[in-house]
Amino acid sequence: MEASKQTRWNPFRSKRGQEMIGRVAATTIVTLCSVVVLLPVVWMISTSLKTPKEVMQFPPTWIPKPIMWGNYPEALTFLPFHLFFRNTAFITAMVLVGDLLVNSLVAYAFARLRAPGREALFILILSTMMVPSQVLMVPQYVLFHRLGWIDTYKPLIVPAYFGSAFLIFLLRQFYRSIPIEMDDAARIDGCGFLGVWWRILMPLSLPALASAAIFSFTYNWNDFMAPLVYLNAPEKMTLAVSLAYFRHRYGATPWHLLMAATLVAVLPCVVLFFFAQRYFIQGIVVSGVKG
Repeated sequence: MEASKQTRWNPFRSKRGQEMIGRVAATTIVTLCSVVVLLPVVWMISTSLKTPKEVMQFPPTWIPKPIMWGNYPEALTFLPFHLFFRNTAFITAMVLVGDLLVNSLVAYAFARLRAPGREALFILILSTMMVPSQVLMVPQYVLFHRLGWIDTYKPLIVPAYFGSAFLIFLLRQFYRSIPIEMDDAARIDGCGFLGVWWRILMPLSLPALASAAIFSFTYNWNDFMAPLVYLNAPEKMTLAVSLAYFRHRYGATPWHLLMAATLVAVLPCVVLFFFAQRYFIQGIVVSGVKG
């Protein structure tokens, strides 16, 4: 009996048992967190397929009876969603080009070039991330008003061509992971500074550029405050602002139509992340940006 007790396998003492317990615990925690995160999305999908009467029903039901697939075409046709979609796509595309080109070039300068005060200037750029955007809203509005840019897309697009502190930091960290010997080899072959950046670093930085593109696309596609402040004409509004029209149009918010339109509005972000998640995760891991 004593020998059998001594040879009995104890999962808390063996290395294999501890690893198994750790995996089970991690899987359980991830599953619970996933349920918490996905629960509002499931509720949005459920609400988008309900009748107005069923939306206000208490206690609420998760499975609509009947399933109202017609809510989606109704939600997308009572307002010119094709116009709002086009406006949002145009603004996002123009900002995306500026974010990738300008920030990658600035990040290349901070990662590769040597200049007096480079580190101090980089710290100064990072310090701008500590300033809340609400603090800059009034002075920026005054500036754009004096430039005559109000009710145009310029306040939404032009600032992207002056750099973003976060994207500069993200790309700089990735550039520093690329061996400097590749730059030296390119210069021996006759490349200048811009040639090294365009022909060597840019093709090798696809994961970091994909991460920057996802951050830029998601932020500008879902941006609500800037279009609301700088745009006045209804035909120039974006998708995020147009969702607020449901309340003004109906008086009482039609939650089933609002949820349907919201799901369609966020669908491009989900599709982009789904197809680019491998590059996104790789770019985040290599650049060291966490949290």
